[in-house]
Amino acid sequence: MMLRRAARTLCAGALVAFAAVSVSTSAVAEGTFDPPASAKFAPAKLEAVDAFFNKIIAEGKIPGAVVYIEQRGKPVYHKHFGVRDVATQKPMTDDTIFRLASLTKPFTAFAVMKLVDDGKLKLDDPVSKYIPAFADTKVGVEKKRDNGEKVLDFEPLKRPIKISDLLLHTSGITYGFYGDSLVRKAIAAAKIYDGDPSNAEFADRIAKVPLQEQPGTLWDYGNSYEVLGRVVEVASGKPFYEYQKETLFDPLGMKDTRYYLPEDEQKARMAQPMPNDADFRVGRPSRPDIVKQWQSGGGGLTSTPNDVIRFVRMLLHKGELDGKRYLSEATFKAMTTDQIGPSSGIERDYFYFPGDGFGYGYGLAVRTDAGNAKPPPPGSLGELKWDGASGCYFVVDPKLEMFFVLMEQTPSQRQPVQRELKKLVYEALE
Repeated sequence: MMLRRAARTLCAGALVAFAAVSVSTSAVAEGTFDPPASAKFAPAKLEAVDAFFNKIIAEGKIPGAVVYIEQRGKPVYHKHFGVRDVATQKPMTDDTIFRLASLTKPFTAFAVMKLVDDGKLKLDDPVSKYIPAFADTKVGVEKKRDNGEKVLDFEPLKRPIKISDLLLHTSGITYGFYGDSLVRKAIAAAKIYDGDPSNAEFADRIAKVPLQEQPGTLWDYGNSYEVLGRVVEVASGKPFYEYQKETLFDPLGMKDTRYYLPEDEQKARMAQPMPNDADFRVGRPSRPDIVKQWQSGGGGLTSTPNDVIRFVRMLLHKGELDGKRYLSEATFKAMTTDQIGPSSGIERDYFYFPGDGFGYGYGLAVRTDAGNAKPPPPGSLGELKWDGASGCYFVVDPKLEMFFVLMEQTPSQRQPVQRELKKLVYEALE
């Protein structure tokens, strides 16, 4: 517990310094944290977005990007920068295909919440109801021998992992490609990504590796959403992608959102990172052009600006778009409400990726306060956001009736680009 608190202190300090250098004082002077609902965009100020992307592309930091901003039902900015691939020099377009990486997670969460809406799943259900292997999962606990050597001991669960734990990253399931705990090292050594497992086989592999902590105690980013992909299959009786396609992708008009690209025409539309920036650093290869069985609910989707904009627009409209409701109002509200606040008993450590000032709902970060940074990062209370290791990113600001979408493929530059774009977007309000 003391280590976690120390880590949280370190994290908060890092975030304060981080935000302080990345958010200009002019942004704060213009009131871009929690701006008034009447704020609107000044077209002349949005030219700063053009200048920023043209500059970083000219410097060779990224190949290109697509940026879209919409407010009160009307597009206010829609630009294509650079190329989708420096090798082919083909331009960025709205049908360019991007690897979403962890931006996949909100789509997976939406599928789960749809099953909740339809009464086929309950958030309090134990995961073992759908994947029996999780009945035997253990928690890995580091202990020291007399000689000081660290060893991993195993303890039983104090309570079962719930579906809500998977959605909230409080299952105890972590990733094995960052951090140096013995559990993370054990996950890496287990080679869970090897071969061509089905969703069912992959979930069973995860069930056999130890949890990092007891369920419901800490927000811990990991393979929870991979497990959710299998839960969806069992609860719906359909393959994961087929269920998503029938309930969300097809009805919403997302014709280019899928896990793999079997056609040459699709592969030709793929955006590629800079040749020296191709490591997505997610512990596994990112090759949607090679068709496999596994459909990663945590990071496997590919999509286009057109498709992602449709999804994010539906989020802004609280689960409804073009006269069709995708989630009930109550379920959508639960999905977009912070579930891990101070009264939840859930701790945060250095790896709390929603960031300073944000809580977490079911699949989305939710802005709950200004945070500790001085000045605070721009935005409004109630803001929803998420991004992925490939650089794709969206922000929904219900107060301003606004959202923006960034599509890019740049593992190393994603955070600087996302921070700067958000700052410029809010500085363009008046």
